[in-house]
Amino acid sequence: MSNLFGIFNTGNSGLNAAQVAVATTSQNIANAKNEFYTRQRVNFSASPALSGQGVSVGSGVTVTSIVRIHDEFVFAKLRSASTNLSYDTYSSQSLQEVAKNFPDLADAGISKDLTNYFTQWNNLASNATAGSQKIALTQAATTLSGDIQSTREAIRGIQDSINTQLKSSLDEINSLGERIANVNKQIANIESDKGNYANDLRDKRDELELTLSKMLDITVAKGNITSNNTVDANMTDSGTQYYLNIAGASFVDGSTFHPLVIDNTSNGSNYYSIYSEIQDGTRYNLTEQLSGGKVGAMLDLRGRVISPNVNGGYPQDGTIQNYVDNLDSLAQTIITETNNIYAKSAQTSMQSPNLDIKSNTSLQNAYNNIEDGSFDMIVYDNSGKEVARKTININNTTSMGDDTFSSSILTQMNKSTDDNKDNNSLNDVDDYYKATFMDNGTFSLSPTSLNNGYTIALQDNGTNFPGAIGVSQFFTGTDGSNIDVKTEYKKNPLLMQAYAAPVVGNHDVANAMVQLQYNSLNFYAKDGSSSKETVAGYYSSLTTTVATDASAASTSYDTNEALHNTINTQFLSISGVNKDEELANLMQYQSSYSAAAKIITTIDEMLQTLLGIKQ
Repeated sequence: MSNLFGIFNTGNSGLNAAQVAVATTSQNIANAKNEFYTRQRVNFSASPALSGQGVSVGSGVTVTSIVRIHDEFVFAKLRSASTNLSYDTYSSQSLQEVAKNFPDLADAGISKDLTNYFTQWNNLASNATAGSQKIALTQAATTLSGDIQSTREAIRGIQDSINTQLKSSLDEINSLGERIANVNKQIANIESDKGNYANDLRDKRDELELTLSKMLDITVAKGNITSNNTVDANMTDSGTQYYLNIAGASFVDGSTFHPLVIDNTSNGSNYYSIYSEIQDGTRYNLTEQLSGGKVGAMLDLRGRVISPNVNGGYPQDGTIQNYVDNLDSLAQTIITETNNIYAKSAQTSMQSPNLDIKSNTSLQNAYNNIEDGSFDMIVYDNSGKEVARKTININNTTSMGDDTFSSSILTQMNKSTDDNKDNNSLNDVDDYYKATFMDNGTFSLSPTSLNNGYTIALQDNGTNFPGAIGVSQFFTGTDGSNIDVKTEYKKNPLLMQAYAAPVVGNHDVANAMVQLQYNSLNFYAKDGSSSKETVAGYYSSLTTTVATDASAASTSYDTNEALHNTINTQFLSISGVNKDEELANLMQYQSSYSAAAKIITTIDEMLQTLLGIKQ
């Protein structure tokens, strides 16, 4: 049976328990504004009773644990919501930045440039010999090509910036993974002694997890998820087993950390790919598997599929890469179609720039916009009269100079044929012009010794050959990165011609250029597909896509922000600190402390009385 000293110890246990409770409540209040802090609760149990002579008397109170009020499943939902919100935040900001480079709704930009460009061709068609009209046309064409280049450069700059940020983000991800592994090691050390709880370290790990989830989608598995209704109804994490995977690859395994590797050495564009690496150095490309968060948004915007030998090492997919590709398709079609028409203007000679093809290369393998069909070589005399015409055919095996599978361009052009059907072998196309293809890739049509004031033109019938190889150029370049007006015309606009046959009053080329804006043209994608649209319609579709993507990203952001706020409120209602509740607890524990102190004071007085009797 308990004696006075036993009762004294009972009071002392209450005093100590109240002191621990006050300290824990104070910790909660002090961290009320700490978003990563999980409120803690002290659990008490009665100390074993002392029994004797048929009577059991309690021996006080014991602090059994200090636990975190945490729900792992709600926290997992918060992680997922943070991943989605971070993805939409980055996507929305980046796409709005891209959209600023398409100011067409403000009566500016490429759409207006196209209108001005075709207007100047129309003006030239009305007065084909006016120098002022040629100067105005050159200026309009230069503005159009310059704006296409600058817009593409700006978009590529955003894409390049994302690629650079990707490296910094992977460094941050690896730093977070290493810190999580270190925290796991500390938790294991502290909790190796039964009864110890590394609450603050688990809060730190949750903070690191949540930060990591904003970078990309992660999968976390913890060895023990338990529920103790005597403490709290929520499911909480316990134990020291811990597994964190990224795209199916182990990233953190307990206290072991497996960093991700980012590398661009094999890509000509210097764009990064991301790998997991196992202990023997074997790498697995995760670039196409990573999803969610800031990094997932980066990859979806920049592009994921990269092959060193395709597209110059730039991505073959990605939202921003698609914009670049579409601008390239727009520029390519403008260049090709304009030069197709301009090749109809008779010249004394024609020569292409250096082509990146061999004599035996199939033209359709080298150029995605050369089609089956034919084009005509037309020779005019000095009075503008057509004197000879030869049809050149192209199929999928036609090359510049190899006749293995079909007659090459050179063979067809230089073959002696009776083009005029007059049984005269000295007045045909091959008598006036000779085609050559040099080792450096230059194709040319040069006058022969029989040529005396004759000119030549190429009239395309759907092959795109004249425009694709640039045998007679108004625009130079191949895509949006290098489209430009031919330097010769920029220096002296008066040199350009609006005629087909070289006679005064012939405005066929200028008229065809005006009609070009109304024609349904082929726009060729990098993957080999094509679509038919007018020039203005194709560009309008591009700008509409940009605006729609930016709007959709903004809408998705608003939705996921609301969802995140809802889940965060739920999480805080479980794990967050309610200061009013904690203050009420503090008053309760203060009262308990005072009561326990009163027990000790009472026992002390009883002992003094007992000692006084003895004296």
